[in-house]
Amino acid sequence: MHNDYAQIPTRPRRRGRIPSALRAVPGMLLALGPLCTQALAANTTPTQAERIYDRIAGIPAPPALLQQMTQTDPLSAALLATQDPAFYNDTIRNLATPWTNRAQTEFAPLNDYTATVIGMVRDDVPFNTLLSADLIYIADPSLGLPAYSPANNDMYQALDTNGVDLKAHLVATTQSSVTGLPPAATAGVLTTRGAASAFFEKGTNRAMFRFTMMNHLCSDLQTIMDTSRPPDRIRQDVTRSPGGDSRLFLNNCVGCHSGMDPMAQAFAYYNFDDTAQSIVYTAGQVQPKYLINATNFPQGYVTPDDHWDNRWRSGPNALLGWDPALPGSGAGAKSLGQELGNSQAFASCQVTRVFKDVCFRAPSNAADRNQVTQMIASFKAHNYSLREVFAESAVYCMGN
Repeated sequence: MHNDYAQIPTRPRRRGRIPSALRAVPGMLLALGPLCTQALAANTTPTQAERIYDRIAGIPAPPALLQQMTQTDPLSAALLATQDPAFYNDTIRNLATPWTNRAQTEFAPLNDYTATVIGMVRDDVPFNTLLSADLIYIADPSLGLPAYSPANNDMYQALDTNGVDLKAHLVATTQSSVTGLPPAATAGVLTTRGAASAFFEKGTNRAMFRFTMMNHLCSDLQTIMDTSRPPDRIRQDVTRSPGGDSRLFLNNCVGCHSGMDPMAQAFAYYNFDDTAQSIVYTAGQVQPKYLINATNFPQGYVTPDDHWDNRWRSGPNALLGWDPALPGSGAGAKSLGQELGNSQAFASCQVTRVFKDVCFRAPSNAADRNQVTQMIASFKAHNYSLREVFAESAVYCMGN
């Protein structure tokens, strides 16, 4: 078994959340079901405003802002709540941090991956570019903190140690200008140092594909295996008779590898150097890790370049909702990130995760599922603003 496939522990409870008095009252909790049939033109009640603020920022609302929220409609009130620094320092950070490590824990250091998610939410950067943009968020140079380095996490550790307000002091720049990657080789958070150190380190680079599917399409490989795809792009390191039984390969291994290996080929030029502690990109040269264990099945696929194909556009995984405007193939991580980020599964994953984060439950009934469907459409209509999704979720779960 590759070390790409580590066991995933249960995600811990959110840290940094300060419960309001309302959350402690059982009667109030019973009122958090499929409500929100209120007309948004009506002003927000004080109770609704408190609950909205608590769900979004995780702290009690300042009295003056609470008063302001009660003088406007619930959605406008929720968007006001997203201006609290705690929304970025706690809520968004806790949402994004598990995406940055194999243990999927919130108890991990701030890094460039998490900071970039926070900045994109704050600035309403279209979230469907998360996996493809030449973008990274760094500390405001005026703070006098260590400069960004592709070889260490010192800048982000200093932000953490000094308790810096991330809402106020993250600035956007291009990844290519600070990491040394050419613009065409940047792929949003996939090519940050944080992601590379977690998912390009050792292994076979299949981990980057698997965890991206888990984190951003809410689909682990076991749930989307498809044994009907041809196995001709499966690499040599995968034995065709595990334990001497070829049926295991045909009925299990092929279900993941026949779709994964052609797409993970997009990362063929990437590695994480343990010695230099930085991402490595070798344009035109396949990393040796793609050619390891060739004797497991010498007739297997030998990776020649970083060309990828999405064979899941047909068959049962067409239900992931691939964008028909895209070709379904390409070269390199950027175009693969565009393929994944523009899928229906990507949009559904983000919205459903935010709903659960804000409403403290999965969509559990017809009203919830209808609300999520509406929010997916709104997510796209608002140019993939994740901040808007938080606001709409908080309104839906604000109670009477």
